Amino acid sequence: MTATPDPQRDESEFLAGYDPRAYDPVSVTVDVVALTIRDGALHVLLVRRGQAPFEGMWALPGGFVRGVRDAEDLSDAAVRELAEETGLSAKGGRLARIHLEQLGTYGRPGRDPRMRVISVAYLVFAPELPDPEAGGDAADAAWTPVEALGLTEAGDQRPGTTRRLAFDHARILADGLERGRSKLEYTPLATAFCSAEFTIPELRAVYEAVWGEELHAGNFHRKVLSVPGFVEGTGETSDRGGRRGGPRPKLYRAGDARLLHPALLRPSLEEEIR
Repeated sequence: MTATPDPQRDESEFLAGYDPRAYDPVSVTVDVVALTIRDGALHVLLVRRGQAPFEGMWALPGGFVRGVRDAEDLSDAAVRELAEETGLSAKGGRLARIHLEQLGTYGRPGRDPRMRVISVAYLVFAPELPDPEAGGDAADAAWTPVEALGLTEAGDQRPGTTRRLAFDHARILADGLERGRSKLEYTPLATAFCSAEFTIPELRAVYEAVWGEELHAGNFHRKVLSVPGFVEGTGETSDRGGRRGGPRPKLYRAGDARLLHPALLRPSLEEEIR
């Protein structure tokens, strides 16, 4: 008589004899591309490394994922590293309104001189984030204008750029910027940069800062209001008057749309399509 297979026992026996040392060691880290708008310009959060490798260079916030002791999920590791290296606490509302999404995975051999390290990058958007305070293994932390980093479309930094980024963080940042810019075209993500209530000119300023392109005020206003579910009026007006003494602009809040149809294309892309 043939014995009935017991999958649980077979798996337990397999795991009891399993030796992870038979495989090459690989570590996993998270890196965070945190973007906000300050003084009308797009900024990214950078930390100055306080230890080797690349001691003294600037980098994206990040670090190793806890895999055994206090094991954590990848997204939890991203939020923890952001808090530890910058002093931006996830409690008390300081990170309560962040938009967090996974950006990509980076595993080119040699990207980290210590060992084989695979990094899972996350993209964070949030409005009005405060000045960071360096913590963990970071010697300093600062919001840095993206324009000052001399990024190229190939994911490098132009010669002469003084704030060089460690590891392959220029590549990761370039990918994060393109993800953010493209998502503003077909999702309401721009509202994550705004306060809970905002005006159309304030929303336009977000698009201009992220895209790095000037937009026609009237055309933008018309396009935004023509997209179902993008924004909804509050029935109130701003405390500040309009430009040149005009009427106070109306206040809006984010609508319930998850995708924008029709999409709002960057002017440069519209030219290419034509």
